[in-house]
Amino acid sequence: MEEDAVVKALSALAQASRLRAFRLLVVAGDAGATPGALAEALDLPAATLSFHLKELLVAGLIGQQRRGRNLIYRADYARMGALLAYLTDNCCQGEACAEPATLRCQC
Repeated sequence: MEEDAVVKALSALAQASRLRAFRLLVVAGDAGATPGALAEALDLPAATLSFHLKELLVAGLIGQQRRGRNLIYRADYARMGALLAYLTDNCCQGEACAEPATLRCQC
């Protein structure tokens, strides 16, 4: 993952509502969630949620898919894993670690 993309992803997550939305999408797994369900869970107006989802989309942390009349948002686990790998790449004082950082969930 390139440094610019890492900065964009971390910037997107550095806001409480976006972090909460991203975490809800991680919990939702492959089923994802509609904006209505997210707005209700986060107690956010639709316009505010839309702004935050756009920021997460631009950062590449979530994806969106149209299902009929609904949009379904999902966390991008590959991108999340790449971000975590970048952050922990040199975690052992610059030496290769015995075990590379991995996501613990089996989504």
